[in-house]
Amino acid sequence: MRLRSAAVAAASALTLLVAVPGSAHAANGTFSYTYIGLDGQPQRAALSDPESAECITLPEVADPGSSAPAFSPRNRTDSSATVFTEPDCEGDYFTLRPYTGYGSERLKLRSVVFS
Repeated sequence: MRLRSAAVAAASALTLLVAVPGSAHAANGTFSYTYIGLDGQPQRAALSDPESAECITLPEVADPGSSAPAFSPRNRTDSSATVFTEPDCEGDYFTLRPYTGYGSERLKLRSVVFS
């Protein structure tokens, strides 16, 4: 009887382990970019420890109909950052390497995903 109880407990524990998702991985560090604010002046914004493998549409430039894209990204995270010209990680893209990746004011972006 004890053996059967132990087997049921072990099977239940294994099922629970398989069913519970692992913790999400975040890119450690800061990703920053510049955008034009409502006053027409350049503003800096940053994402700290962003989630990996999740598309992030930059809130300041999410609507192509009412804002210019962001520019001059700086990737100071430990993951590669792929920036996209459109929201929802669509359009043309460019990948910035970890820690030292950057783009000039000519590199336009509206969304980013970290590897």
